[in-house]
Amino acid sequence: QVQLVESGGGLVQPGGSLRLACVASGSMFSRFVMGWYRQAPGKQRDFVTTITSGGTTNYAGSVKGRFTISRDNAKNTVYLQMNSLKPEDTAVYYCSARNRITGTNYWGQGTQVTVSS
Repeated sequence: QVQLVESGGGLVQPGGSLRLACVASGSMFSRFVMGWYRQAPGKQRDFVTTITSGGTTNYAGSVKGRFTISRDNAKNTVYLQMNSLKPEDTAVYYCSARNRITGTNYWGQGTQVTVSS
């Protein structure tokens, strides 16, 4: 019902910044809670942040104060601004869309973020 395409990943040095974007297509964007999750090699997929259609946000403690999620409902796009990046942030970052009624999650294909000197 919704397709998600992430962009903006890449290689950055510790302390650097990246801005990820996720463009959604399909069902009405405002029906979904949008979010970002990440998965490092050998580890489970972990919560990073979510944002409701009204702009309410939640962040994992490990990124709070460094990452900022935002959404533009008119453009069907959610962003993740990542500052002060650490090697521990290295992971594949996945955009998510959760149907507020059913609770079903949809996932993008992921974009690689590598933080290394």
